[in-house]
Amino acid sequence: MEGYMEDAQGRLVPLGQVKEIDKQRHETVMELVAQTMSMREAMSALKSKFVDDVETFVQLSAEEYEVKIGGKKGNITLYSFDGKYRIQRSVNEHFAFDERIQAAKELVDECLKEWTETSPGELKVVVNDAFQVDKEGNINVNRILGLRRLKITDPRWKRAMDAISDSLQTVGSKAYFRVSERQEDGSYKYLPLDMAKI
Repeated sequence: MEGYMEDAQGRLVPLGQVKEIDKQRHETVMELVAQTMSMREAMSALKSKFVDDVETFVQLSAEEYEVKIGGKKGNITLYSFDGKYRIQRSVNEHFAFDERIQAAKELVDECLKEWTETSPGELKVVVNDAFQVDKEGNINVNRILGLRRLKITDPRWKRAMDAISDSLQTVGSKAYFRVSERQEDGSYKYLPLDMAKI
């Protein structure tokens, strides 16, 4: 509303009652936020261009051998002809467990109950730690998968490990891009887009 400024509680304060330094602070913040929003949109457009252009080039390169590559998977490194620049695409897949993880936990608990009656409880601590959930209620995939490396021959344990494998689902993937410039010593230095790293 003209002649007023809205404060943090949503109240309208007449401009005459707002200190000049508060007005200037507000203008500075709003100007920088507007520039940040504009830059964010530009970076989003740049990321889309990276995704499309790298995938188009991979397909173009594959067509030379009459191959059609399905999906946008795989890590790729592209170099400029002079080797001065490189672009790396890294694809990280995200995993989660479905309801079968509960069956695995029950089987593991059966094993632990029997085994810890006659042996130290360290194994129980390790296994129970693997099944702990984070603040969002998610199980750490790497800790659970680490249980499969344990050499235990009990048939129930093997069934539990099968249930873990069967319950693991790919729930998404995300591509990350890095642009690097070759240095005089031949190493590549990442060109950061993060303000804190520039």
